[in-house]
Amino acid sequence: MELYSGEKLCKSHFIGYFENKVFKTIRQFELLDKEENLGVALSGGKDSLSVLRILNKLSLENPKININAIAVDEGISNYRDKTLEKAREFCGKNKIKLHIFSYKEEFGLTLDEMLKIFDVKPCTICGIFRRYLLNKKSKELKLTKLATGHNLDDECQSIFMNQIKNNISASARLGPKAGLTHDKKFVQRIKPLYLCTEKEVTAYAFINGLLDEFNECPNASKSFRAQVRDIVNDLEQKFPGTKYSVVNSFLQTLPLLKQKFKNEAIKACNRCNEPSANDACNACVYLERLKNRIIKLNQN
Repeated sequence: MELYSGEKLCKSHFIGYFENKVFKTIRQFELLDKEENLGVALSGGKDSLSVLRILNKLSLENPKININAIAVDEGISNYRDKTLEKAREFCGKNKIKLHIFSYKEEFGLTLDEMLKIFDVKPCTICGIFRRYLLNKKSKELKLTKLATGHNLDDECQSIFMNQIKNNISASARLGPKAGLTHDKKFVQRIKPLYLCTEKEVTAYAFINGLLDEFNECPNASKSFRAQVRDIVNDLEQKFPGTKYSVVNSFLQTLPLLKQKFKNEAIKACNRCNEPSANDACNACVYLERLKNRIIKLNQN
């Protein structure tokens, strides 16, 4: 594996390099305390399996850090069933408790069913319901933090997306520790792979047998993120180091952004009591729209 610096590493040395980089990120940004009932958002893809593998190794060395894996079954046929099979296999082999929650059980419809009756961008509605479920179920499981598999490429894309949309308050919620301030309505999200490139994560996953085939969500190509990803990758190819430069410069301004937006009020949804910027959270708003759409379709 050739690093960004040009240095070439064998498999064993690359694994050491990658894991040390993650451990350094955890220490540098104080992502974990000495005792944690830690959740890991697990999709069954390369990023989430890689971060779960590393955090599980950390847990074995420090029994005061307890690991729980949380998976969300959106109901995307011929995709999520495959990644959940990989998630079950990994957790079973490593004796990690896996909690699976589904759109069907929670909302009454799978994502595929929602998209058949509702004209909306798949990633928009899916992201809203996924974040909703992860936060709600993390609280029910009494998790102290929730680790996600977001890597440097993901963060770089998010920074670009928020700039393009003039959504700077959303950028204030980015960073290795997501969110603005501690609030009991949210379970703190952390990103141990924050400084790892997607190329590095892919290599780590492949070397450790976590990635035997590439499964991408069939809806991903329709997203705004996919277009930004292609732009960023093109810039990286023409100007190597672009992704690192964007994220590192962003980290210098992040404290100022968090300070600027720290007093933004977080309400509780008047329907489900989950956190919301408005009287009703986006999940409840979309559920109401789906309900009305189903009623209208039944009347016709």
